[in-house]
Amino acid sequence: METFNVAYILAGVGLGLMIGLSGIGSAIGLVISGSSVIGGLKKRPDQFGALLVASVLPSTQGIYGFVGFFMYLGSVTPQITLFNASLVLAAGIMLGLVAFISAIYQGIVCAASVDAIGNGHDILGQGLVLGALPEFYAILSLVSAILIKIIKGF
Repeated sequence: METFNVAYILAGVGLGLMIGLSGIGSAIGLVISGSSVIGGLKKRPDQFGALLVASVLPSTQGIYGFVGFFMYLGSVTPQITLFNASLVLAAGIMLGLVAFISAIYQGIVCAASVDAIGNGHDILGQGLVLGALPEFYAILSLVSAILIKIIKGF
């Protein structure tokens, strides 16, 4: 008979939120920016490379969630304490939500950049800089999740 372990379940939920929300946000952001590529290609089919580069930034938040997931995965065992499980849950909520939201808004910024390139403006570099700004907060949330793990040493 298996015992009910609340701490193990909470930690598992944290892992799920970490990778699930970040992946969903990246997918939504990529759909937003990628849809703009189709419109841009209609106007400027010769600019596929620039349009593609301008549209892929939202994929990185999913990678951050994946990194956080693997970083915490080894610590999530049936023996995890309630305190450590709460830290995994908190890290999962933090990283998952920030990555989710920043990827969507990054997709919107990237879509505007793609649209401008499609309309003949040479703004790939500026668009990438502006697109990277929402991502900065996803990076901060990943760094915070890493620090929680390092400082608490579990």
